[in-house]
This record gives sequence, structure tokens and C-alpha cells, in this order.
Amino acid sequence: METVYIAGGCLWGVQHFFDKVPGVLSTEAGRANGTTNTLAGSYDGYAECVKVTFDEKETTVAKLMEHLFEIIDPYSLNKQGIDVGKKYRTGIYSTSARHLDEARAFIEKRKDRNKIVVEVLPLTNYVRSAEEHQHHLERYPEDCSLCHIPDEVLNKYRDN
Repeated sequence: METVYIAGGCLWGVQHFFDKVPGVLSTEAGRANGTTNTLAGSYDGYAECVKVTFDEKETTVAKLMEHLFEIIDPYSLNKQGIDVGKKYRTGIYSTSARHLDEARAFIEKRKDRNKIVVEVLPLTNYVRSAEEHQHHLERYPEDCSLCHIPDEVLNKYRDN
């Protein structure tokens, strides 16, 4: 099992999407690279993210990046859909240099690489989100309409 932390705007949709991506074993909503270990208090610089645990025999970081690019605008800085602010930035974070190298290589191979604003950084801090944010769209499917990810993409792997 391997773990990466994926930021793609509002974490509800990102978690809902990655829950069913082939090779993904589990997901958890959280906050990456903030400066505190608490959910209380003022904004501390975190990015909303999803902790993605995956089977390296079934998928790779490059494939997870392909999936991320299905659900984001990789040229949009600090904004995805109606969600605006630094906490909605896009990125992939890991404690593994190999994961980061693979993510950077994925971006470098793209013709549009100079326009991409997706962060690829070491994970310096992770805080699990409150229970109310875990698998939110599973419990409240009516909130899918608030998501920046089109429904046919959001549920793409649920129909398989």
C-alpha cells in the first residue's frame, strides 16, 4: 500500500471521485501542509485534500495524476469551480520522493506543462477533516450539485 495526498478544490467531490478509482483502497478527507495540527482557529495555509491509499500493483502516481486532471482545471490558481481561495488550490503531496518525482514527470511530459499550476510538494503536515466532511457526498447526494466536478465525471467509476 502507498499513500498520496491529492488536492483538487473542494474535498467532497475529490473524495467521492477517488473512492471508486481503480486501484484506490481507501480515502480520507483532510488538510495538507497547514501550519497547525488542529481544525480550530483561523486559516493556517492548508490545502483541502484527500488522503488516497492505493495498491501500487493496481495503479501508479502517474495514473492518479491522470485521474486528478479529469476533475480539475490545472491552469486555475486557487480556484476550482465556484470555490475560490488558497485552500482550494490543486496539488499532490507525499512523504515519498519517488511519488513526487513521478508526479513531476507526469507534468513535464505534457505539452501544456508551462501553464499548469498544480503543486507537487512534500507533505509537511496532515490533519484529518471532521467526521461531517468524510464521504459527505455519499451521505448527502443532493450536495453533488454544489460540486465543481460534472456529475458524469464525478460518478464515472461508480457505474462500472
